Amino acid sequence: MKLVKGAWKILVGIKDFLVLVFMLLFFTMLFAALSAKPNTASIRDGALVVALDGTLVEQPEEVDPWSKVTGSDAAKQQRLRDVVRALDAAKTDDRVKAVVLDLDSFMGGYPAAVTEVANAVGRVRAGGKPVLAYATAYTDASYAIASNATEIWVNPLGGTMFTGPGGTRLYYKGLLDKLGVNAHIYRVGKFKSAVEPYMRGDMSPEAKEAELAIYQPILAQWQALIAKARPKARVAEYLAKPAEVVTAAKGDIAKANLAMGIVDKLGDRMAFGKRVAEIAGVASGKPVGNFNRIKLADYVAAHPLPTGGDAIGVITIAGEIVDGKAGPGKAGGDTVSALLLKGLAAKNLKALVVRVDSPGGSALASEQIRQAILQAKAQGLPVVVSMGSLAASGGYWVSMGGDTIFAEPNTITGSIGIFGVIPTFEKTLAKIGVGADGVKTSPLSGQPDIYGGTNAETDTLLQSAIEAGYARFIGVVSAARKIAPEKVNEIAQGRVWIGGTAHQLGLVDRFGGLDDAVAEAARRAKLDPAKVHAVYLEKAPSGWAQFFESLTNDKDEDGDWADQPAGADLFARTAMAQRALFAQALGDAQRLAKGGSVQARCLECGALGPASPDVEDRNLYSLIAARLGL
Repeated sequence: MKLVKGAWKILVGIKDFLVLVFMLLFFTMLFAALSAKPNTASIRDGALVVALDGTLVEQPEEVDPWSKVTGSDAAKQQRLRDVVRALDAAKTDDRVKAVVLDLDSFMGGYPAAVTEVANAVGRVRAGGKPVLAYATAYTDASYAIASNATEIWVNPLGGTMFTGPGGTRLYYKGLLDKLGVNAHIYRVGKFKSAVEPYMRGDMSPEAKEAELAIYQPILAQWQALIAKARPKARVAEYLAKPAEVVTAAKGDIAKANLAMGIVDKLGDRMAFGKRVAEIAGVASGKPVGNFNRIKLADYVAAHPLPTGGDAIGVITIAGEIVDGKAGPGKAGGDTVSALLLKGLAAKNLKALVVRVDSPGGSALASEQIRQAILQAKAQGLPVVVSMGSLAASGGYWVSMGGDTIFAEPNTITGSIGIFGVIPTFEKTLAKIGVGADGVKTSPLSGQPDIYGGTNAETDTLLQSAIEAGYARFIGVVSAARKIAPEKVNEIAQGRVWIGGTAHQLGLVDRFGGLDDAVAEAARRAKLDPAKVHAVYLEKAPSGWAQFFESLTNDKDEDGDWADQPAGADLFARTAMAQRALFAQALGDAQRLAKGGSVQARCLECGALGPASPDVEDRNLYSLIAARLGL
């Protein structure tokens, strides 16, 4: 009996201990969540530090609370409109003595997003305010932004590495053949190259032609952006003959960059911090190399979106378009349409702007979202589409709900085409001596049969359905853009276009950003653009979501500037980018193989932006890397 009582006391003690630990963890996390909120009262005279850690996106994804525990945490994401709003506010804010661009951990963005931030930096510099940029290593995207700064600093052990758009991607046909996997591909459009990895071992001539037609003008626009900001920088020479230039400098890339006017100063974070302190003031009680800082999150919170005047609704369609519900960073058909319909019912909106930043995805979800947009028209609201970095395939489909379309010259759009992929494993099973048989009561019994393969009846039916879907896509574009279906078919075929060419073809109406679209929507509603404000029809992140987001930041923004984690050098940065690209490619292959719906997706568009694999992609990469001993 004593033994039982003793055991019971031990169990009660363990229970009490666990309850105490749980309560301590709860209150600790609650305090941390409250502390994670931006502190607008902390803004004092100093340098606004725009730390572009991670990638530039239209709509950041919610952080997986378990990602830090599992070690598969996603790269931090910066909301484009917040960065631009902060830079524009800093231009005339006397408290901001300088703007610091911390690009050490910047992983890039699509050309249109990078250009928008670069132009905002240029406006700050044009207003007479010092802008100082720092990075251990600059890439095409980070340098495009830094080129608009007053001073560009680089670590003496770092440098710049410009590659231009392009590269290689994975093709799985040989692997599928070895495994015996039969990829049944149903598509329309000779340029719809998203499915080529399953049917070829290399890129088709049509795909190469289409991609060169995009890459070459994007590279030219990048060079023009830099030439305008830094006319004396010999970027074209360095881009054309990088090995020759660096070899002449005896392998010292940073020194070569300095000699060519690409950067202004060589120095580590401490030296850079001292230079900023000369302008923004020395931080009291801090070690040498620190300066008075204004955190970006605090500054953005202190400059909220305007709320005066009539309301113009803005619905954001960002990321992959998927069936059903989805969180921020993906456009779930049910989620986006519900947000829009609720906004139309509950908000006193005078017009609607559809902000699109998507490579497409599910054709069904794309049409669902377009139909929701048409409800705004049915209520008599003007509808203006604002294309961001991407509005391709399904992203272009949803854009057909607008009265007029704005795009940037380097927006990636078009890709009018659809496809479907169904893998079957009859050859795989045969390799291991497994057969498949059964009784069928109709030509479609058990079809599509992943064990025995599809039959001719099924293939004909599915291909006909894809062709009908393509015809519907053509019809939607023809009606919305007032272009003859035959003409639409000529410029469609799954081909991707850059914004400038799309404008010439009549696929978009005008050049301009989101603010231009909001102003146009106001004018169409017979309102003064200066007396309206944008209402974003999106779910605000919870306090917990903001807390978990703060965990993804490896930098201690309240700590010493010089003691922040060092940025990756050229070798490490290249390796990081390639790992992310491989993980994303594996994820794309997995999504296509198991996709349950007809796809209106521009898979090749991803090559123009930063590799942004989600948690599932990184987990898949980790599994394969572990198996291969990488």
